[in-house]
Formats: sequence, C-alpha cells, structure tokens
Amino acid sequence: MTGIVLDGLVQGLQLALLSVGVVFVYGLGGVLNLAHGQVAVSGGLVAALLLQSRWPPVLACAAGILFAGFVALLLDQTLLRQAYARRGEERLLLGIILTLGLSFALDGLFTWRYPNLALTLQLSSPYVRIGGIVVRTGSLAVAGLAVAAFLVLLAFLRGTFLGKAIRCIIQNEVGAWLCGVDVHRVRTLTVALSGLLAGVAAVAQGFFSYLGPEMGTEFTILSLIVAVVGGVRSLTGTFLASLILGLVNATLSYAVGTYVTWIVLLAVAASTLLIRPEGLLAYWP
Repeated sequence: MTGIVLDGLVQGLQLALLSVGVVFVYGLGGVLNLAHGQVAVSGGLVAALLLQSRWPPVLACAAGILFAGFVALLLDQTLLRQAYARRGEERLLLGIILTLGLSFALDGLFTWRYPNLALTLQLSSPYVRIGGIVVRTGSLAVAGLAVAAFLVLLAFLRGTFLGKAIRCIIQNEVGAWLCGVDVHRVRTLTVALSGLLAGVAAVAQGFFSYLGPEMGTEFTILSLIVAVVGGVRSLTGTFLASLILGLVNATLSYAVGTYVTWIVLLAVAASTLLIRPEGLLAYWP
C-alpha cells in the first residue's frame, strides 16, 4: 500500500506539471487550451525519435522539451492570436473551438505517422529500497524532475520581473497594462513556458511507464480536471489538487480499475464546480 501512495504522489507531481500550463494560458489569456496534451506528446515523440537515432538520453529529452515549447509558441502566434483579438465569451469559445480542432488534427497526425512509437526511459536499476520500502527508481526520477522544475518555476515567478508581471496579469490584466507591462509579450512567453512544462511532464511519463502518440487527449482531460478542482487561476490550488487527485487516481486504479477511476475523477470535478466553482484555492498565494 505504501508503494501505491508513493506512486500516487509522483503521479500528482506529474499532473501538476501538466496543469500549470493550462492555468497559465487561461489565467493570462482567458483561453482554455484543449491541445495542451498534444503539445506534451509532441515533445515526447521527438525525444523518442532522437533516442532511436542513438542520441544520448539527456540530450534527446532536452530536445523534446524544447520542441514542446516551440509548438506552444507556434500555437500562440497563430491560433491563439485569433482568439486574443476577441473579448469575453467570444474569446473563450473561439479558443476552445480552435484548440479542439488542433487537438484532433495532431492526434490524427501522431497516430497515422508514428503508430508504434513510444517514449520509454529505463534506468539501470528498476527498484531501490529506502527505509525498508521498495521504491521504483523511475518514480524517484519523476519526483526529482518535477520538484526541480517547480523550484525553478517558483524562483522565476517570485524573483524575476517577468515572473512578477505574469502574476500581475493573472490578477488584473488591465491594471498590469496601466502599470506598463507589455501584456502581449508576457502572454507569448508564458504560453511557451507552459509548453516547456508540458514537455517535462511528457518526459516524466516516459520514466513512469511509457508515452504513446494517442495519449494527448488523456493528458488534456486530466490537466483540466486538476485545474477545475484546484482553481483555474490558482497555481497553489493546482499543485494541491494535483497531489490529491494523483493519490485518488493511483489508489482507485489499483482497487477498482481505470474505468471507475475516470468516473470518480470527473465526478470530483463536477462536484467542485457545483459546491465551490472557484476551486479549492481561488486566489494567488
């Protein structure tokens, strides 16, 4: 049981990497990016292709993460720009339609072009014993990767002008603009950052089990559930919700199977919208 709990926490950390990107894009631009999972998968597939070409694993994973950031940047400069030109519900709906269409297109491309490609990262020793508990080394790698990514992100958001500008725009876009913040530039950089984090999550999936070309939709749905439960404008809430839902996912998958687990996760998201629509932690810490 202890191993399942540890796996759940690790899954939660991976979910947090994915969901933070959704929160960033929605918080800064008012757009739900339904192609976020496909952005992550694109990075993972590039890493898998480079590993097949015998690139060193570290370089292949770094290239995959950078490619995911590039795809997100491309998305911002093309489809999302059309949505940003609108206001209110029109922006939200157009963003949903455009990114949903892109997700279908990328899913079709990935499964048609690379049906048998998968990213799997094997460590030399599959298990280690820590304090009498057998732990998968892959889980430790994912935990280390996620914690390092979040420490860098936290330092960036709290210690740099750009990070403070992002927090300012999430709280009040007009106020940030009046204070001299270049909203459009910050928004573009943040979408690219969300792609990089999605790429890290894809690499983490390779350590945990495998990443296939069909997993984009699953990633997007999971990240949306976490964002809804945690609060679509709250990074602290997203992180807390990721850990909770990671534990729920791991425990229920072991006890009752994946199908029932998905129903429970969606029920949790729906209940949150009914009871506390703003999420667990509605505001920035």
